[in-house]
Amino acid sequence: MIAKDNDIDKKVDEDIFNCLNPKSLKSFFLFAGAGSGKTRTLVNVLTKFKESYGYDYKIRNKKIAIITYTNAAAEEINHRLSYDSIFEVSTIHSFCWELIKNFTIDIKKWIEQDINESIIDLEDKLSRARDPNNKTAISNRKKLESKEKRLTALLSISKFVYNPNGDNYSKASLNHSEVISIACSFLTSKNLFKQILTNKYPIVLIDESQDTKKDLIEALFMVQFQYKNSFMLGLFGDTMQRIYSDGKERLGEDLSEDWLKPIKQMNHRSKSRIIELNNKIRMDIDGQQQLARVENSGGKVKLFIVTRGINKIETEESIKQKMYDFTGDKKWIDKLISKDKNDVPVKVLTLEHHMAAIRMRFNNFFTPLYNVDRLKQGLLEGTLSSVNFFTKIVLPLYNAHKEGNKFEIFNIVKLESPIFDKDYIIKETDKKTILNNAKTNVDSLLKLWDNDNQPTLKEIIIEVSKTGIFKIPNELKISIERLKSEGEEENENDDEALLAWDLALDANFVEIINYNNYISDSSNFGTHQGVKGLEFERVMVIVDDEESKGFMFSYDKLFGIKELTKGDKDNIAVGKETGIDRTSRLFYVACSRAKKSLAIVAYTDQPDQLKINLLALEWFKEDEIELLK
Repeated sequence: MIAKDNDIDKKVDEDIFNCLNPKSLKSFFLFAGAGSGKTRTLVNVLTKFKESYGYDYKIRNKKIAIITYTNAAAEEINHRLSYDSIFEVSTIHSFCWELIKNFTIDIKKWIEQDINESIIDLEDKLSRARDPNNKTAISNRKKLESKEKRLTALLSISKFVYNPNGDNYSKASLNHSEVISIACSFLTSKNLFKQILTNKYPIVLIDESQDTKKDLIEALFMVQFQYKNSFMLGLFGDTMQRIYSDGKERLGEDLSEDWLKPIKQMNHRSKSRIIELNNKIRMDIDGQQQLARVENSGGKVKLFIVTRGINKIETEESIKQKMYDFTGDKKWIDKLISKDKNDVPVKVLTLEHHMAAIRMRFNNFFTPLYNVDRLKQGLLEGTLSSVNFFTKIVLPLYNAHKEGNKFEIFNIVKLESPIFDKDYIIKETDKKTILNNAKTNVDSLLKLWDNDNQPTLKEIIIEVSKTGIFKIPNELKISIERLKSEGEEENENDDEALLAWDLALDANFVEIINYNNYISDSSNFGTHQGVKGLEFERVMVIVDDEESKGFMFSYDKLFGIKELTKGDKDNIAVGKETGIDRTSRLFYVACSRAKKSLAIVAYTDQPDQLKINLLALEWFKEDEIELLK
């Protein structure tokens, strides 16, 4: 597992640089496994490009677009490229918005068609409603009213607006999914749009391409095929690390012969024992193998097989002590939390976010919303406007109140309250009255926390609704209307997002505090999905199908404890993806985060059989497995 020298991938950088030659562009897919230094290669190649071709690009007003998965990654790359103007580094949403933002007339047509289709669907549902006053009908009427208002508002919109990093409330705003959908539509249907893209960005590089939305990747493939002499795509990725269902399956397998397909062999992150495990996990999937740096021999891996039914929190704490005994690394039992969110003593990774939610006690709020597919991503990214009402307005207000910071309370109200909108101030000429109203309404809201009380989210929005001190997102407005018909039975056709909010609003506000800590990475907990691209000295991976309650993943099947279903066997026979494939990828992502030592905690009803199966897989040695019954 050890490389002969640390420069074995040097030629990869040279080959990719040659692909970027403006006179002979060549598209490529770079396979770069965990810890292989994709960002280092990207920065090295682009720095060399700037030295060789940067001046020519500037005078011709050309740019290289670099699409990353997160704002943090975009900022890191931008910083390392010295914020040079020939590079436009952005997330997928920001990139798509930059492409479409000047096509106002075309966007209007797209939105109009989309709204009209939704109106037809809602009118059909209302015409078939058995009870016009049940929750389903109320929800559909509210949504219909909202759609009709938006259709009317389209007439007065002279330019659309969009914030890729937050809420989009105004009538001229586009939401996150619309921006992606519109960009894909324009890329596939408008020749002028394609020409503008290829003229402005002759080179588009995509990091984490295996998780970039499938529709966007396929639209860019189409453009590359049509304009291959003047437009190139550079994809950086690893299909073993595809963890989102909307990514393109088998990316890189069916590329045409004129694409370059280099491979990085080295893992710069992990010790050799951890790399050996990672290689075995993926051996039967794609056979890709990595080597450790010369100085990275060693490392520790241990699997703890735990019988279900015992106290998990106590067990996992005792395992940290066992890892200290096994590794001699006192950080395994260190309780100190560093200010650097990535410098945690032990990073605990769960399969699903709701497993972390149970451990951090925000599951009553989180789980109902997380179970709705269209809310998942925004919930995890912190971009859902209804959630941000609590995290970006109510939570800062609560924190300021707790600290007795009246100045900060006033700043929050001034920034967020419609009482300070220009239109309101014009109508209400008495400024003293405005300030008095604001103070009265805020005091009324903050009384909910008197005597160490923790109000429910429902109580908070009802209070805000009474006073109008803050704007309430549309989904929560509908929830308030639905509260009036409380006690009535829900219809099976009720909007699943609104049903989820019915449950989530019963949670106490303290769950918002815990949730906010989680998504802002202020805790020791993460998920297999959420830490892709990150690395930690010590990692504990929690494996428990019973707790995860998901049908998309199954460690019991991966480890041979549970039989494959007929559907699994049929999918395998025709080459379709199975839950085992998805679970293998997640397991690889989780284990490959560790730099020095890795503990895997597997909960099972069949501990002895699980040990036999894992020894047969030859992923672990006998002395690396411990049964806890």
